[in-house]
Amino acid sequence: MVDSYQIVVIGGGPAGAATAIEAARAGVKVAVFERAEYGRDKVCGDGLTPRAIAALNDLGVKLDAAHRIDGLRMIAGKTRRELPWPDNTRFPAHGAVWPRRRLDAALLDAASEAGADIFFNCEALPLMEAGKAVGVEVTPRNSEASLNGQQLPARRTVRADLVVLAAGAPGPAARILGAERNKAEPFGLAIRGYAETPRHDDRLLEASLALNDPEHGPIPGYGWMFPAGDGTVNIGAGALSTMKGFKKLNLNRLYETYRNQVQDEWQLGADIAPPRAWRLPMSAQRRHGPGWLAVGDAAGFVNPMNGEGIDYGLESGALAAQIFVRNPQQASQIYNQRIGERFDAFLRTGRRFSFLIGHPLILHNGLKFAVGTQTVANITLAVMGNLLDSEEPGPASTVLKVADKSLAALDPILRKTRARS
Repeated sequence: MVDSYQIVVIGGGPAGAATAIEAARAGVKVAVFERAEYGRDKVCGDGLTPRAIAALNDLGVKLDAAHRIDGLRMIAGKTRRELPWPDNTRFPAHGAVWPRRRLDAALLDAASEAGADIFFNCEALPLMEAGKAVGVEVTPRNSEASLNGQQLPARRTVRADLVVLAAGAPGPAARILGAERNKAEPFGLAIRGYAETPRHDDRLLEASLALNDPEHGPIPGYGWMFPAGDGTVNIGAGALSTMKGFKKLNLNRLYETYRNQVQDEWQLGADIAPPRAWRLPMSAQRRHGPGWLAVGDAAGFVNPMNGEGIDYGLESGALAAQIFVRNPQQASQIYNQRIGERFDAFLRTGRRFSFLIGHPLILHNGLKFAVGTQTVANITLAVMGNLLDSEEPGPASTVLKVADKSLAALDPILRKTRARS
């Protein structure tokens, strides 16, 4: 096994794979260390926004195996709106559903074909010297640890010019780097399952914004039906930590309540496997430092208003590699500035907004407003589709800037009056 690389990536999800693809194609010697086996499942909604499609197109990843999605059906009480993805942005006017088991495998295959070394069943933790990341300590997790089918030896050190944290929700690697979640900021929990349905080939994602729990009432979150085109639908629900009683929220009961709500309309069969839950990080104390940077979920790049982060992961991973190619010595600092210019305003506004809708009365009235008119619904679509950032012009972007300033003034009040358990 090679003991040194220019870039080592901790984590083989979309963000880590995008980093490896972009770097390897530019001639950078790069390795990815993934804890799980090849083709592992990742708990996720499986939805790909038009923004994610654009990122995959930029990476040259073929979408033949993904189920095309042409828009979003938003439901709030008795109000339903079916909205096509807009064709007036820099993103394609379509999305997709691609189960993560297949999406992540396709991305890692592309990274391997580009020349990256992919190591499976390996625990990689940052190696620090004088406060700088200089590589990783790699420990095989079991006898299946391998590179291209070759079994790996025992624990060893792998040095690198840049360590990229792409391990998703905070864990041991994030703790070493000081990249854990900011505990003052909101986060989310979600649960998903799969069920057979004759509507598996629908071309719309469905989001029920008026999500209710039998014990807690209105939930700041939403339920979803994402048809996979393979005979199944990804069904799930998510909630924000800003709601009262969040720590006592029973996700399995929330899942069953929502599933029963859509059972007849979607003609659902039995669950293919027990539903699984996961945590959605929406902040990070740090996303770069000497010798390292974080991408995707590990950097807190998750939209608080929809729980989506695949597109941000793909973009941030590709950007990190591009910057390293141009300026290896200052890659982490330049990356932090560039990615902040692109994402920070929108994600900051989303986190503040999550405190706002944690109040049931505001949540109830806000849902009516979100789909009340076509104009506002189009803005909601742009938010739910991750179509906004500092580079996207138009009415929705203008609303974002106004909301950012308004919520900045309200932020101290929102945090003091936040709903608590």
